[in-house]
Amino acid sequence: MKNTASKRLYSAAREAALISVGVALITVCAWISLPIGEVPFTLQTFAIAAVGGLLGVRRGTAAVAVYVLMGLVGIPVFAGFKAGAAALFGATGGYILGFVFAALIPAAAKHIPVKNRWLRCGMLYLAMILGLAVCYFFGTVWFLTVYNHGSTDPMGVTSALMLCVVPYILPDLIKLAVAAFLTVKIERYV
Repeated sequence: MKNTASKRLYSAAREAALISVGVALITVCAWISLPIGEVPFTLQTFAIAAVGGLLGVRRGTAAVAVYVLMGLVGIPVFAGFKAGAAALFGATGGYILGFVFAALIPAAAKHIPVKNRWLRCGMLYLAMILGLAVCYFFGTVWFLTVYNHGSTDPMGVTSALMLCVVPYILPDLIKLAVAAFLTVKIERYV
């Protein structure tokens, strides 16, 4: 009986540690930021995709949810050391909420049984791109909603995409390629 309780305690501690490391990685990568326009350039997309790919559906999603909740309650975990409801429900808050999907999609792909490392890397990369596309969608719709609320000169979809998405596509694709490669390389240690 004691052995079973000890195994459960070890398992719970291991889960909490993995989720905490995921949250820490996302937070540190959010702090590495270049403030360019409305949406800062950060390493968050790298961290979100890597956390999802490494930790899987339950732990990866939990890590992103904890990260978002920490920011919501006022812990400065978002880009530019921002926090609180104003940051989450501001113009770029949709991207933060979209992080859940940006982690969930590669996390689900992690469980597809592919043995070949290069094929696995390519599959994870495509899943990470799909997750990022969903994140872009949520973020852009949110941005337009917040930006145009009460505006006398509303912004169109094309302008929003040119401001919030297009400048980030190439850097994000590079970050996701690195995240997919590192995920496949180190996943056996997680």
